[in-house]
Amino acid sequence: MDDFLIKFFPAVYEKKKRAKEDNYCKFDNQLVQLFTSSLYISALVSSFLASKVCSKYGRKRTIFCSSIFCLLGVGVTASAHHLPQLIVGRILLGVGVGFGNEAIPLYLSELAPISIRGGVNIMFQLFVTIGILIANLVNWGCSHVHPFGWRLALGVGGFPAVILFLGSFIIPETPTSLIEREKVEKGQKTLQKIRRTEDVDVEFQQIVNACEVAGQVEGSWSEVFSRQNHPPLIIGMLIQVFQQFTGINAIMFYAPVLFQTVGFGSNGALLSSVCTGCINVICTLIANFSVDKFGRRALLLESCIQMFITQTIIGGILYVHLTPTVGLNKHNGLAVVVLVLIFVAGFAWSWGPLGWLIPSETFPLEARTVGFAFAVSTNMLFTFVIAQSFLSMLCHMRSFIFFFFAAWVLIMGLFVLFFVPETKNIPI
Repeated sequence: MDDFLIKFFPAVYEKKKRAKEDNYCKFDNQLVQLFTSSLYISALVSSFLASKVCSKYGRKRTIFCSSIFCLLGVGVTASAHHLPQLIVGRILLGVGVGFGNEAIPLYLSELAPISIRGGVNIMFQLFVTIGILIANLVNWGCSHVHPFGWRLALGVGGFPAVILFLGSFIIPETPTSLIEREKVEKGQKTLQKIRRTEDVDVEFQQIVNACEVAGQVEGSWSEVFSRQNHPPLIIGMLIQVFQQFTGINAIMFYAPVLFQTVGFGSNGALLSSVCTGCINVICTLIANFSVDKFGRRALLLESCIQMFITQTIIGGILYVHLTPTVGLNKHNGLAVVVLVLIFVAGFAWSWGPLGWLIPSETFPLEARTVGFAFAVSTNMLFTFVIAQSFLSMLCHMRSFIFFFFAAWVLIMGLFVLFFVPETKNIPI
C-alpha cells in the first residue's frame, strides 16, 4: 500500500512511481524484505524453545503461548510509528508462529484416529490457507482506506490470535502428552473422551509402551541424532527445504508485486492475489479428503509434475515477452495469472500440507518434539532465505528465477521417488 510505503519505505515509493522503471526491480529493497522475513528468523529460533515447552508443559500450553506472542506482535506492528518498531512487532509475531507451528501439527497427529490422521493434520494447513485468503481480502479492502488502511490491515490480525487464545482454554491436552508427563490416569480418561468410547485399551497401551521406551533413553536432544532417527530427521528437514524451494512463498508473499510486474495495477494485483488465496483453500481441502485415500507419495509426485510444467511455461512467457521497460500485454498477463493459479493448486494439495504432516508422524515419541522442532526451524530458515532474497533475485535473475525454482521441483520429485516412504495407515 502506498500509504505504508510513504511512511516506512519512502525510497521504495519514489522508485515505484517513476515512469520509466525496471519491471523486474520495482520493489528491490533489503528493508522491505527484512520486514517480511524477520518474522521467520524469529520463528526459527523460537521453535527450539517451543519444543522444550511442548515436552515439559504439553501441547496445549504451547498453543496458549503462541496466542500471547501473536497478540503482542499485532499490537506492536499495528501501532508502529518507526521501522524498528515494525520489525520488533514482526519478531514477536515470529515467536508466536514458532510456538504454533511446533505444537499444532503434533497436537493434531497425536489426537487423530489412525484412519484419518492425514486429513485431520491437514486441517492445520487448511486453516493457514483460509487465513491467507482472509488476509488478502482484508488487504484489498483496506487499500481503499487512507491514510491508515495499513494499520487496520495489520490490526485485524488480532482476531485469529484471540480465537487461538480462547481455544487454548477449551481444547484437551493430548493423551500422549499427558501419559508422557506421567499423568497416566488423566491420559486414559482423555483418550476415552475424544474417542467417545471406553474401549481404548489397545491404543492406550500403545501410547504407554511408547512413553516407556521414550523414558528409557537419555534425552530427546541426543536421541534425535541417534542412528535410527537419521532417516526421519533427514526426510523431515529436506521436505521443509524443498517446500520453500518450490517457490510457493515467493509467489504467496509477493503475489501483488508479481502481478504488478506482469501488468496489473495495484488494486488489480491485490484482487489477483485474492484469487490465488481461493485456489489455495480449495485445493488444500482436496488434500484433506484425498491424503488418506491415495497416500502421501502419490500426491507429492503428481504435484511435482504439475509445478515443474507451470514454472517452466511462466519463465518462458516472461523471458520472451517481459523486458525491463515493456510490460506484458493483457493476454500474456492473464496467462501468467492462470499458470500461477495452477501452480498454487499443485502445491496446495501436496507439498503445503504434507510438509507438516510427514515430519509429525514419522518421529518416535522420544524424539518427536525435538525432531519436529528441527523440521519447523528448517522451514523457517528457508522461508527467511526466500523472503529475504526473492525481490533481489527477481531483479537480477529476471525470468530465470522461475527456471531456478523449476529445477528444484525436479530434484525434489526424484527425492520423493527414491527416499520418502509411504506413511498412510501406519501407527504414529
